[in-house]
Amino acid sequence: MDLKRIFIYNMRKFRNGRGISQMKLADLCDVASSYIGQIEIGRRFPSLPLIEKIGHALEVEPYRFFIEETRKNNTELDEAITLLTKLPDQVRLAAINRISAPLEQAVEKILSEKRKD
Repeated sequence: MDLKRIFIYNMRKFRNGRGISQMKLADLCDVASSYIGQIEIGRRFPSLPLIEKIGHALEVEPYRFFIEETRKNNTELDEAITLLTKLPDQVRLAAINRISAPLEQAVEKILSEKRKD
């Protein structure tokens, strides 16, 4: 599993699915449009705060950028997403905060291994 590749694929998919250009996404996230382009071609990788901004701009929970969907009709994933969206904001944010640190560590580990290659 390559989290960076999954992230890039999902970010592009969600952006295109909402009809948002790289320039518009950059504007919504307060970054240069060239930075969004560099993310989408794999030259740069966003920080967790920027991933949260991208998620907010695309109306996507940030964890969804890291989920590799292997089936078109992934009912378990859909059910989990539906459940999360029904949780009160405070509970949902607590759950996201609880997984943020391990997720950040996993991404950093993968990126550092890639840098060694």
